[in-house]
Amino acid sequence: MLGLVGVSSIAESAQNHVILTGGPALRKWENLRVKKDQHDRWWANFVRGATLRMVEIRRAYGSDAAITWMVYRPGYVARGYEDKKPYVTWIKELAAKRKVTLVWVYSGKDVINAINRQPSRSIITFDFFGHSNKYCFLLDYSADIIGASTAWLHENDLSQIRSGAFSKNAACQSWGCHTGESMSAVWKQHVGNSLIGAKGKTNYVPVGQGKMPSVSGRWVR
Repeated sequence: MLGLVGVSSIAESAQNHVILTGGPALRKWENLRVKKDQHDRWWANFVRGATLRMVEIRRAYGSDAAITWMVYRPGYVARGYEDKKPYVTWIKELAAKRKVTLVWVYSGKDVINAINRQPSRSIITFDFFGHSNKYCFLLDYSADIIGASTAWLHENDLSQIRSGAFSKNAACQSWGCHTGESMSAVWKQHVGNSLIGAKGKTNYVPVGQGKMPSVSGRWVR
């Protein structure tokens, strides 16, 4: 199931920027961990990372650059229920304020379908903000099950992506942990563009200071 909220219409243009945002962990699980191993004390780590990237894109490509923002809706429904906050509404408002097209996704298949519907060679940047391991983007993590994922985009699924949706020189980056240790190579094989990923863990503390996530190891292609 996939929901589309057309905040800004995207014409069949030559350029589009795609940002995928995964969901946060629930505190009811993370509070059971020792403090150093806890995740997502702030609900908006990945949302804030995405909006910072939107600013970068508009600075580099112009204030009217078309952006499609895919967000894993169940994660923000669950965390909003836990925190008693209207996170889904706030995300809609952010999308409207920043004049981007918001696409709610519910599974890895939804992500693939949303990418495949883009016009040929239109995607010139792709960014992922969320939990991940070396093999997949974790759309959900420690929400349904402590320390585990029930929704993801696995490297074994990347062959289903229509590589023709991406520009030949598309700049792609995962801001999740460990992507550069396996998934980046598989992305290159199937999509045709390099996917910059972390060799090591990423750190989202800087996003609260208006900076992009950092990496404990190094960025690789």
